[in-house]
Amino acid sequence: MPTSRRTLNSEATQHKNLTPVLICLALAILTVTTFWSLKDYGFITFDDNTYVYENAYVQSGLNANSIGQAFSSDELVEKSGNWHPVTWLSLMLDYSMFGLNPSGYHLTNLLFHVMNTLLLFLILRRMTKSLWQSAFVACLFAIHPLHVESVAWIAARKDVLSTFFWMLTMGAYSYYIEQPGFRKYFFVILFFVLGLMAKPMLVTLPFVLLLLDYWPLQRFQEIKPDHKIPTEVFASVTSDKQKKKSKINKALKETLEVKKPADPGYKWSFIYPLLWEKVPLFALAILSSIVTYIAQQKGGAVQSFEALPLIVRIGNAFVSYIAYMGKTIWPNTLAVLYPHPERLIPWQVLGSVFLLIVITLLVIWRAKRSPYLATGWLWYIGTLVPVIGIVQVGSQAMADRYTYIPMIGLFIMLAWGVPDLLKKWKHRKEILLASSALIILCLSIITWSQVGYWQNNITLYNQTLKITDNNWLIYICRGYAHANLGNYRQAIEDFSRVIEIKPNERTTYFNRGTAHFSLGNYRQAIEDFNRAVEIKPDYQKAYNNRGLAHAHLGNYRQAIEDFSRAIEIKPDYPDPEVYLSRGSAHANLGNYRQAIEDFNRAIEIKPDYTQAYLNRFMAYAQFGNNNLAVNDLKTAALLGDERAKNLLKRQGIKK
Repeated sequence: MPTSRRTLNSEATQHKNLTPVLICLALAILTVTTFWSLKDYGFITFDDNTYVYENAYVQSGLNANSIGQAFSSDELVEKSGNWHPVTWLSLMLDYSMFGLNPSGYHLTNLLFHVMNTLLLFLILRRMTKSLWQSAFVACLFAIHPLHVESVAWIAARKDVLSTFFWMLTMGAYSYYIEQPGFRKYFFVILFFVLGLMAKPMLVTLPFVLLLLDYWPLQRFQEIKPDHKIPTEVFASVTSDKQKKKSKINKALKETLEVKKPADPGYKWSFIYPLLWEKVPLFALAILSSIVTYIAQQKGGAVQSFEALPLIVRIGNAFVSYIAYMGKTIWPNTLAVLYPHPERLIPWQVLGSVFLLIVITLLVIWRAKRSPYLATGWLWYIGTLVPVIGIVQVGSQAMADRYTYIPMIGLFIMLAWGVPDLLKKWKHRKEILLASSALIILCLSIITWSQVGYWQNNITLYNQTLKITDNNWLIYICRGYAHANLGNYRQAIEDFSRVIEIKPNERTTYFNRGTAHFSLGNYRQAIEDFNRAVEIKPDYQKAYNNRGLAHAHLGNYRQAIEDFSRAIEIKPDYPDPEVYLSRGSAHANLGNYRQAIEDFNRAIEIKPDYTQAYLNRFMAYAQFGNNNLAVNDLKTAALLGDERAKNLLKRQGIKK
């Protein structure tokens, strides 16, 4: 009989150890299956160009020079409006492995999302000792439709990457508190710093660690409820076989009851050391916030209070908190960008404030009996603070990607709150199992459908414009996408719609002018470039493109003036194409010496610029310097230019 019991106990232990492994496997399979179609999708024109396919730094691959540029390049800061070198390094590594094949970038994002899901499950289970609640939180995190944007958008690499380091920081912290010491704390700081360098949203992580100290780690308490005496002990004490030793049992029972935990007592003497141990983390968070604000100002992403008053920002923040909760419960109208209303809608603001106050009061009322509610609610409220819009970055009112970490707080409230609410129900387990399965099934289907909208630019922007109003930025993106496909008339329609909504947006005139230029409507193009320059007098690209339009109309002197102005605006970032264009204009006027000087400068900036060699070849030939002309023709041929090879062949000149 004892042997049989040991066997049963051994099998139960093995089953218990195997269950987390099976849960991890199930989470990974469910996540990959839901997002798998991403592998066939391409880049989108909304920031993927800035982060990958038009970024020369990323396309240099991962090497010693690019690593230095990731940490120090002002141009990368200006491009993205952020200092996040670890994100740049990850994209550079992707380029080294996949080139410009978008499948590799999508699968890397998905890999990080899977790892974040598994880490969340394992860390929550370790901290709470609750297997199924932790699994449910991780499952919701894995497949919620609001997280599609962070996974499907290549430019959102910073979300999944920074969250990976967020989870590692939490994991390192859970090990540290078991046996505090410098070595373990070092890893907490290391992962936190790496996370900040992937995306500065991790500035709220020290605050979250304090919440975890409250619950589930219960470090605020003098006596932890973890030390409950199992009821089996009391049962054995009063068993029939021991009744003869009632006096001894009575004494033992009294002793055990003394060890039962009292009501938790929260004292400043316990909280103060917890704050003190996180001082390095708070200091790093403050430093990161300062660096981020400077970077975003340098990138022109931070809106002034004149453009968007503080009262409007605060009102939008309250509304956004409730809107995010609504989309968490009913995620049926998700968009890649929600345009900012730029005005207050009083009933929405007042209603949102009322709901936030009511929920907060309920959480406070239940804090002693249900501490997980306080942790979950403050997690949600606190982690959204950096992106809630008080410091307005960009033109959006809110963004799905901003919920990637904050929603964990709401999931915690749901995973622990519902079972607690139903604890007296007769068929509680069956109800929880059935409802959980239904929720997971519904969310998986919605997420799979939402992923489908990211198939290409047109499907994504069409869906966004279908569910949002006056979304001028998405009209710009769709117009740009149409232009890339050669659909210039559709592009002009989209850009014209933007001008109706936002008449002083300079990039719209520039983009419409470029579309007119591609159709050969050079005079209409010049009119749009004129308007773009009126709005922004130092608009380098507008001067360059207006110069090209003048050149096509034969107005070479006006073209040279525009090219020269474009060069003056950004002398520190010379563009070889501008020098090539100005050189061609000089050549058309017969100014071959000036043309050669411009072609020389273009080649100096870009030594493999075959078109510059060909143009200089023609200028040298017109200038009468045949030897230098032939040398340029040979160089162009060696660089692989077929036109140069054919010219050499026709002239009978050996390479």
